[in-house]
Amino acid sequence: MEDTLGIGNRVLVNRAVYHVRGIERGDVVVFDGSDSFVPATDVPQRNPVSGALTWVGQSIGIVPPDSTDFIKRVIGVGGDRVTCCDAQGRITVNGTPLEEDYLYPGDAPSTQDFDVLVPQGMLWVMGDHRSNSADSRAHMGDPGGGFVPEAKVVGRAMTVLWPLSNLQALEIPSAFASVAPATGGGS
Repeated sequence: MEDTLGIGNRVLVNRAVYHVRGIERGDVVVFDGSDSFVPATDVPQRNPVSGALTWVGQSIGIVPPDSTDFIKRVIGVGGDRVTCCDAQGRITVNGTPLEEDYLYPGDAPSTQDFDVLVPQGMLWVMGDHRSNSADSRAHMGDPGGGFVPEAKVVGRAMTVLWPLSNLQALEIPSAFASVAPATGGGS
């Protein structure tokens, strides 16, 4: 997610926002990648007490996240057609090209061609450092097809809190403002 996030940054994750509104294109989300980005066998098993203590510790940043937690930007939601790339090398969502000014300097939107219809209840996610991101593109051949279930989203990354020199709000980029509504069935 560089340059949006730096290595070792701590972010404030809003775990309640998606009880109020749906997940939107452009959101930076934290999600549990078990069964979509990593096999379920890699998921740590905890009893209820250690699970609760770990959750509290992870929530306040004193316990590192599980190796199944990922942070990526939502590019497509259920019903969206996400394609790489148009004649100018841009990713398109429902035919609308994205002007992704948040990408890591020098990165192309993607060097891998793809054309996916995002199923309902699923997300297509990509990192902002595209040349160094194991995102939905890297998992297209896996059982989940590279899609992340909305139910596995932990919350929306809202703010970089640490280090203080990187303090910033993580807004939805303007690149997504003109994207047409989903037209695909996304079944």
